[in-house]
Amino acid sequence: MKKIIGIVFCFVLAGVLWGQGKVVVYTAHEESIINALVPMFEKETGIKMEYVKLGSGDVIKRAKAEAARPQADVIWSIGGEQLEAENSILAPYTPKDWDKIAQVYKVGTNWLPYTGIMNVFIVNTKMLTPDKYPKTWTDLQDSRFKKLISSARADKSGSSYMQLCNVIAIYGDKGWDIYKNIMKNTVISASSGAVPKFVNDGEQAVGITLEDNAFRYFAGGGPVAIVYPEDGTVAAPDGIALLKGSPNPENGKKFIDWCLSKKTQEYLVDAMARRPVRIDCKDPKGLPPLSKIKTIPYDFKWASANKNAFVKRFVDIAMDLGL
Repeated sequence: MKKIIGIVFCFVLAGVLWGQGKVVVYTAHEESIINALVPMFEKETGIKMEYVKLGSGDVIKRAKAEAARPQADVIWSIGGEQLEAENSILAPYTPKDWDKIAQVYKVGTNWLPYTGIMNVFIVNTKMLTPDKYPKTWTDLQDSRFKKLISSARADKSGSSYMQLCNVIAIYGDKGWDIYKNIMKNTVISASSGAVPKFVNDGEQAVGITLEDNAFRYFAGGGPVAIVYPEDGTVAAPDGIALLKGSPNPENGKKFIDWCLSKKTQEYLVDAMARRPVRIDCKDPKGLPPLSKIKTIPYDFKWASANKNAFVKRFVDIAMDLGL
């Protein structure tokens, strides 16, 4: 009898360990960061990670389609607007060290800040002298930049949608005229990640992109400079979230805690030049402190509530301009 009980106990224990032994993640993270962080997480926690890499929009679509029976535990690194728009499929969670997260990034409903992102202009220093750099969003309307600006589509790219909202947040309804004039000078890129490369390679003089994307080319010695719009730039987090009803929620929480730990945040600062969301981590070396940049608050609820209308208006303008 003792032997039978022992065997049953072993099977039960194995089942428990198996159930706690993995976490399933949907992510839009770049492959190089996934390849670095997944082994680190598995080694440090003993938890096996299974991940599916998709575009940000596809991550949300898949998670939403599976909401009645979730197949993943965590959404990892996608735009806050998308998470805010679908926050009903997310489970609220207060992570460890929540008191160490900067207040400016605590803006989500049922989702958490992962890294700090910011809109910037990247300029080719061989094509433009400093006195010719665009200093504001309105400068991008100037005819001297005709077909010399690179940007992704606001209906396809989460970061480009944030850039559109950046202009509208500053200038209100007049911002649509400004953005349309910017689009007249723009060559649309197939992806947001290609924008700084085009500028670095001299195919375009100016790119509208995220700070970390631009900084990689700057830090790599490329012929580029980073310009922070003097009329204001959004400083906001991308997000990480636990899915409601996930199959491995405790491991999902452990993964989120790990991602927001000081060690992981500092790794992301070094590897991606992303700004940390923790107050006890330094900003990437070579970037100005937030206090030196004119930042504007970003209302994710406003951005997500208006997304369908804003995207439709963007598409209509793009069609009118033949983009």
